[in-house]
Amino acid sequence: MNFSSARQYFYQEIQQSDEKIDLVKASLYIAQEEYPDLDPEEYLNTFDTMAAELQERLPDSWYPLRVIQSINHYLYDDLGFAGNKADYYDPCNSFLNDVIDRRLGIPITLALVYMEVSRRIDFPMVGIGMPGHFLIRPDISDMEIFVDAFNRGEVLFAQDCEERLSQMFQQPVQLQPEFLVPVSHRQILARMLTNLKFIYLKKKNLEKSLAAVERILLLFPGVSLELRDRGLIYYQLGYYPQAADDLQTYLTKVPDAEDSVAIRRLLAELGR
Repeated sequence: MNFSSARQYFYQEIQQSDEKIDLVKASLYIAQEEYPDLDPEEYLNTFDTMAAELQERLPDSWYPLRVIQSINHYLYDDLGFAGNKADYYDPCNSFLNDVIDRRLGIPITLALVYMEVSRRIDFPMVGIGMPGHFLIRPDISDMEIFVDAFNRGEVLFAQDCEERLSQMFQQPVQLQPEFLVPVSHRQILARMLTNLKFIYLKKKNLEKSLAAVERILLLFPGVSLELRDRGLIYYQLGYYPQAADDLQTYLTKVPDAEDSVAIRRLLAELGR
C-alpha cells in the first residue's frame, strides 16, 4: 500500500485487537496527515504531565463522583478546556493536537482527552455513542452515570440522557438500551473521521474528504455506504475507473438500495 508515513502509522496501529488500539496515538496519526511535522511524542508527554498534575488533586476517597468532580475541576477550571459552540464545524475541533493546544473541541475529541487522562490515573472510562451526541462513562459494571465532556463534564443519568435527546431532536425521544452501549475503539476513530468527512464535503474539499473515507475503510473494510461515498468522490475528482469499481461493488452488495437507480445511471455514464 502506497501510504504516507502518517497513514502507515495509523494502519499499523489499527491492525491490533480493538482493546489494544491506542486511541490517542491513532488520533494523532489522523492529525498528522493534516500536520506532517506533528510530533506525536510531544502530545503523549503532555498527557503524562496532565495525569501527574491531576493525580495530586485527587480526593482521598475513591468514590467515582468525587473523582469525576476532581477531573472536571482540573480539565475545565484549571486548564480551560471547553466545547467549541461558536464554531462547531471547524475541522481543528477534530484534530487532537489542536484540541490540546487550543483547549477547544467537539464532544468526541474532548471525550478522548477526558478518557486518556482518566485512564492514566487508573479510572478508565468508555465511550458511549448516543445518537447525535458522544458521552463517556466510568468502566464500572452496573454504574449508570454518564459524563458529557462537551459540557464541562456534566454528570447525567439515563433520564437526563432521554431529556437531552428530546431537546436535540426537538420531539419526544424514548431512550433505547442500545443508545447507551459502549462503543469500540474502531468505532470511536470512525466517528471522528466521519465528522471530518462531512466537514470537508461541506467545504467542497474533496481530496481531504476522500482521505477521511479511505481511513474509515481501513477501520471497516467493505462497508457499503463508505464504498459508495468513495466512488462518488472519485467521480467528482475525475477518477472514473476507480469510481466505477466502487459504485459497482456498492450495487453488488446492496442491489436494492434506495439510490440504486441513480447509481446505475451514473455507472451507465461511466460505461459500466
